[in-house]
Amino acid sequence: MAPDPSQQTVIIWDGAPWHSKAAIVRQAAEALGFSLIQLPSYSPDLNPIEGLWKWMREELTQHHCYKYLYLLERACLEFIDRINLNPQAIITRLWPKFDLDPDYEKLLFSF
Repeated sequence: MAPDPSQQTVIIWDGAPWHSKAAIVRQAAEALGFSLIQLPSYSPDLNPIEGLWKWMREELTQHHCYKYLYLLERACLEFIDRINLNPQAIITRLWPKFDLDPDYEKLLFSF
């Protein structure tokens, strides 16, 4: 199916050094009508993959060590299969938050 020309496609890049040097990729994206947005150099709160890694670590490796690598691999694949059954949960959990919750922020700091 051809993309809908009335909808803009935006590609968000993190601050990886090779992204800033990928002129050929930028040119191809522009030719295809994609918009590229580069995140600030350190912005894990805006990069959904960072949230996914955190989620995975919380469920799979926090306070747990797998005896064999294949058991960790299996757990990772099962995690991916499980979260893919509920796309709304993925969006809810990984969508960047642009507003601060004062009550939550208080928990992040102790005096």
